Amino acid sequence: MKHFVPLYFLCCLSFQVAKAQRNCASHEYLQQQLQRDPLLAQRIAAIESFQGRDVMLNGAEAPTPAVIKIPVVVHVLFNTSGQNISDAQIKSQIDVLNKDFRRLNTDTVNTPLMFKHLAADCQLQFELAKIDPDGRATTGITRKATSIMMYGLDDRIKFTSKGGLDAWDPDRYLNIWVGNLAGGLLGYASTLGCDKSIDGVAISPSAFGTIGAAGAPFNGGRTATHEIGHWLGLRHIWGDSYCGDDQIDDTPPQRSATRKCPTGVIITCENNPYGDMYNNFMDLTDDACMNLFTAGQRNKMRQLFQPGGVRHALLSSNALTATPITDPVRPIEEPVVLASNTVKVYPNPAITTITIEGKDGELVGKTVTIRNHLGQLAVQAKITKGNMPISVQHLRDGMYFIRIEGSGEVIKLLKGK
Repeated sequence: MKHFVPLYFLCCLSFQVAKAQRNCASHEYLQQQLQRDPLLAQRIAAIESFQGRDVMLNGAEAPTPAVIKIPVVVHVLFNTSGQNISDAQIKSQIDVLNKDFRRLNTDTVNTPLMFKHLAADCQLQFELAKIDPDGRATTGITRKATSIMMYGLDDRIKFTSKGGLDAWDPDRYLNIWVGNLAGGLLGYASTLGCDKSIDGVAISPSAFGTIGAAGAPFNGGRTATHEIGHWLGLRHIWGDSYCGDDQIDDTPPQRSATRKCPTGVIITCENNPYGDMYNNFMDLTDDACMNLFTAGQRNKMRQLFQPGGVRHALLSSNALTATPITDPVRPIEEPVVLASNTVKVYPNPAITTITIEGKDGELVGKTVTIRNHLGQLAVQAKITKGNMPISVQHLRDGMYFIRIEGSGEVIKLLKGK
């Protein structure tokens, strides 16, 4: 229910505590992000203002196509074999998302009668990506064995250099990281307006999908449904404060989070006669109790795909439709050969920095280029000293090709552990 209170969106962090119920540490995570990025609050306010505009899904402002397809990449980080979840478990989660966001979930029969007329098909569809950022065919799943036993709220899971995996371009993909989260943490979503390198959701393998490592009462795939709701701009149904404002007109006011799986009418915040909408995906009940988004929530999420919205670029993603590239494209240059064996590059493989070493300063003043396997320029720098360090920390793991101006030699560089 809207009360027009100027509250900032708080991104959710769901915890599994001793009694197997969800909790939320939204405030801690948001404060952490605000400290890192002083301009984040302004961006959140601007996005919420845009997202709060009237939306007419069947009118002139309706985004096209009617059903929006969102390419997904799932990054699996595992310290034990049990955390290396199967493709089948991942696909079970995608199946849940498509049912929940299209209101095709079988438990719609459990939506209370007084709320059924408000329940909505959000017309959002999720599909594992078929094309990776380099244009090659992919299953939409990446995997990495890691020495890290647990990930916390510091977003290490989202960076290859910190033991996680780098995000794929969030203008083309929804990034989902699946890894062992500390302290019973079930999952969390990035804040709208955040840096692109951390854009997406992180989920524990024990709360992802419906089979394999997923465990009751969070084995219905609803943690990801809830977190993606946040990723698309929804607040908790109680507005993250006592009888607060979730900025949605058709959700009743509610005192606070609902736990476990209640029944009957629960009256709070003078929301009689119908009471709390604890079956909403944006409450904190068990998976078995969640079964609806409202029309207002649907409109708010889809507004982000309008021109000017932070998710609009996803409509142009070719990650589901492009023809994959099969052969690497090498850079074509006319070499002027230097003396042989004049260039050394180390370490190789590299993680953060390489050093380019030339004989007797012969390379100083020349340009070094690093290209990926498609021939796309990744790094270009002027060599200023005999032992020249170059950062490759920002590069994705994979094979690269190094050339020095005036040299016919191509040096292969492997980025990653």
